[in-house]
Parts: sequence; structure tokens; C-alpha cells
Amino acid sequence: MNHLIILLCMLCSYSLLDGTKQNPDPRLLIGSWKIDMSPQDLSDENFALMRIEKLEGNGFEGIFYREGVQIQNGQINTQLDKLYGALVSEDGTGHYNTAFYYEDGLLHGSTHAIERNFLSVWTAKKIKE
Repeated sequence: MNHLIILLCMLCSYSLLDGTKQNPDPRLLIGSWKIDMSPQDLSDENFALMRIEKLEGNGFEGIFYREGVQIQNGQINTQLDKLYGALVSEDGTGHYNTAFYYEDGLLHGSTHAIERNFLSVWTAKKIKE
């Protein structure tokens, strides 16, 4: 019985030390996301839209904030066993640098507008289509 316990402990230890990680599948980003622009205020109804329409290599295309605002230079990174994304957008009032990561079904992101002197922190839920 003791040998069985030792063997099970060794197998568990080996699988923990194996070091192989599964990078998340970037395809889970494809679709529409409802962005809560002020997640700290539960009474606020300030929402925007991100729609990721196409993945190609480490890049992606779509819209950010509202219809007509095209994602520029969308990039994906899956290092550290997490799915990260970054993009640039422009809506006529300035350029926006956005970065996000995926965790537990949500996107957690920030958008920095240099010309408008602000940094927005947001979360997004995927919209069922």
C-alpha cells in the first residue's frame, strides 16, 4: 500500500514539474464583445463595442468602440499561458492605444488616449450571437 501511495505522489509530482503549458486558443476572441467602459460604477450604462472579425497569424482585424472605427495593428500574444491583445484605433478625436488580456470569460483592458489625456480601464463580456 505504501508503494502505491509513493508511486501516485511521484506521478503527480512529475505532471506538475512537466512544464508543458497550453497556450489559450486565440480563436475564442472572434465575435462581438460588450465593453463596460466604467466597471467600477455598477449604475453606469457606459458601454462600447469590440468586434473581432478575422485572425491571421498573430494579428487580428475588426472594430473597436463603435461601428466604423477600424482596429489598426491588432496583435495577439499567448506568452505566460494567457491570451493578450493590443490594438490602435482612431475616431477623429485622436489615437487610442488599447491592451487587454482574457481571463475567466472576460477581457480586462485599458485604453490610453494621448491627445485626450486619459486612461480608461474596462472589462468586456462576449455577446452571444
